[in-house]
Amino acid sequence: MDAEAAKFIGAGLAVFALFGVGLGIGNIFSTLIASIARNPASRAQVFPIGILGFALTEAVALFALLIAFLILFA
Repeated sequence: MDAEAAKFIGAGLAVFALFGVGLGIGNIFSTLIASIARNPASRAQVFPIGILGFALTEAVALFALLIAFLILFA
């Protein structure tokens, strides 16, 4: 196998984490909307936790993208 082809395969495998990130972000916001819809008074306590979960999940996406770019261009 050519080294260039191995780089493309490795970068593609590193991007598989973005699938899980997409599912995680969808799950976080669907649960956030459902919990606020059930009890609107709890928005002040639930919303910051949802945003923190989003930020941490998005950080995983950025790390996966960084690894893919490092594999491709380093």
